[in-house]
Amino acid sequence: MAIDLKSLRFNLKSLHDAYAAGAVAEDVMLEVLRRIQTIDDPGIFLHCADASALAHAVKEIGAFNPDAKPLWGVPFAVKDNIDVKGMPTTAACPDFAYMPNEDAFVIAHLRAAGAIPIGKTNLDQFATGLVGVRTPHPAPKNAVDPAIVPGGSSSGSGVIVAHGAVTFALGTDTAGSGRVPAALNNIVGLKPSLGTASTRGVIPACRTLDTVSVFGLTVEDAFAAFSAMAGYDAADAYSRPIGALSMSALPMAFSVGAPDAASRIFFGDEAQAQSYAQTLQRLEQLGATIVELDFEPLYEVAALLYHGPWVAERYAAIRDVIETTPSSLHPVTRGIVEGARNFTAADTFDAVYRLADLRRQTAPMIDNVDMLCVPSIPTFYTVDDLIADPVRPNTRLGTYTNFVNLLDMCGIAVPTAPRPDGRPGSITFLAPWGKDGLIASAADLLHRSEGPKLGATAQNQQISAKITPSAHVGANDISVALVGAHMQGLPLNHQILERGGHLLFAGETAPEYRLYALAGEPPARPGMVRQNVDGAAIAVEVWSMPAASFGAFMKDIPQPLGIGTITLSDGQEVKGFLCEQAGLAGAEDITRYGGWRNYIKSIALG
Repeated sequence: MAIDLKSLRFNLKSLHDAYAAGAVAEDVMLEVLRRIQTIDDPGIFLHCADASALAHAVKEIGAFNPDAKPLWGVPFAVKDNIDVKGMPTTAACPDFAYMPNEDAFVIAHLRAAGAIPIGKTNLDQFATGLVGVRTPHPAPKNAVDPAIVPGGSSSGSGVIVAHGAVTFALGTDTAGSGRVPAALNNIVGLKPSLGTASTRGVIPACRTLDTVSVFGLTVEDAFAAFSAMAGYDAADAYSRPIGALSMSALPMAFSVGAPDAASRIFFGDEAQAQSYAQTLQRLEQLGATIVELDFEPLYEVAALLYHGPWVAERYAAIRDVIETTPSSLHPVTRGIVEGARNFTAADTFDAVYRLADLRRQTAPMIDNVDMLCVPSIPTFYTVDDLIADPVRPNTRLGTYTNFVNLLDMCGIAVPTAPRPDGRPGSITFLAPWGKDGLIASAADLLHRSEGPKLGATAQNQQISAKITPSAHVGANDISVALVGAHMQGLPLNHQILERGGHLLFAGETAPEYRLYALAGEPPARPGMVRQNVDGAAIAVEVWSMPAASFGAFMKDIPQPLGIGTITLSDGQEVKGFLCEQAGLAGAEDITRYGGWRNYIKSIALG
């Protein structure tokens, strides 16, 4: 069967399904280049591999083996302050350009996982900015609305992901550069805990605060990339071991800290205020308890980053350039970094002491909730706004991002329902160091419950019906799809409950099944059969059961029923009840009812 690569969604699962069905990785790479050419935005890439280089990269990853290489054949882009062997590193400063002799630590890990770097993306020069237009090259155009700034400093990486031309892209995040472009381009921006992804081979902005971030259309793809690139690096003095990474199961009830009414900042943008308030209401529906907090101490922390002596770290990072060839710098970048000369060593220690005080002051408010939820950005700014004022809009975009790395927190920006004016909604979950899996799980829950468009593509996030916080299954649990008498309130549901099962969500299968009322003794039972043609979507309940109890449960299942693998409407695969063809003798085809509950209701009604 021929695979239509032009319409193929470039998420990890779709790509691997295509490869398993016979798609050729070299052809996928050619499709990446075709999509980039179709976008026709010269500001996105500062260097892009050609077809020959990508064909060579495909040969290096060997045969398709997603078990050994979980990102096999996955195309990704790289912010041009991260070294990729064979591609120049410039940090958007042509006079600074060099050809690295080896990959950055994160690139080496991603290659080992089978991912293929496509090229180097544009940025606010030397990663100084949150707007994405501080570059000597043409600035990337926002993928959702070209009138809006693309967001920085990881502008090109955010834009290319939003267009759906790569599966994920790497950025860096010191003050919000991995989150602001995500918010402005309607995508996910994952900012890991500091030190969990080594910055060796990354041009520093503020070395003590820098982290490599990931952009994706979905949380699942971004977290998969983060998991592959994370790891302890003994050669990086700021590397910190985090252990095994997983999207932790959320409790049925969880607490979320949010700025109280007095400390919410939107600079007069009522649509943004309304969007945020609606998201908090949605989180309450999903099981969250909203705890309102005074964010003023957090804003004071944020002010230290650009208005305090931490700007000296940026000066130290590019000292040779600014002291020998200052004309090489973008005027705005130069003005910001040269501000370091206004601070003394004594000022630096005063700021360090003040930060310590603020950390002590803010710790209780952060530690007493499971996570924080903030607007990713307070408002939107256009390219024309930045021409009129190149500094103040940038500062304002960092309102909810600048304090995060100074307080050693992880974060993930995730799209929400669009605002009434069509601009993307976005919030960011934040939590203390090491809770990356927990907030990714919350972000995935919210994203799947809202089902917004993915970036600037025509595709929607696949919504999960009646999703609940417990829809994330623990490492020692098995999710199983029920189609009949084992469902909630029906005669055999006790067999699930007695074995520690709990309901995750009600949903539907993919349209690949037919449902039958089987002949035989009561209780009445359905049988679901996978069909290659003439299939339909069947209502199911997905439950979680401890793996230790699953064997005993299976032992009680009588013929012709058994446990197989069922595909849900969102593409997720879970274990579930299927029926042998031999068991259909005398059975009634009840597919037209769409599910067992509707069928037994029709019987009750006579």
